[in-house]
Amino acid sequence: MLESGAHRGITLDSIWKWARRIVLALVAAFVVLYVGDWVVYKLRGSPQGIVKVSQTLVVPLKGNKQEYDYLGTSDVACSVSIFSQNGETACWQLRRNHNQNMNL
Repeated sequence: MLESGAHRGITLDSIWKWARRIVLALVAAFVVLYVGDWVVYKLRGSPQGIVKVSQTLVVPLKGNKQEYDYLGTSDVACSVSIFSQNGETACWQLRRNHNQNMNL
């Protein structure tokens, strides 16, 4: 015979409690990572890099069609950090997505 409170099954309340804990831990980890990235970025003197990017102009046409006009390559300034800083995209993101489309 089990004493009261000796064995409890999984209840919806306990699932929500664990879900809240996990979400709060993930949010806290993201905030710590972002603030840490910003601090390191500022301590290093706001380092910037340059990445060559291919640019394409997307022109809408009749009938839901689009025309792609190649504009060439250009050097784009980027931040040497994990996240975008000072309004500049992180260098690793530009290197990974070096083709940029601009809509007209």
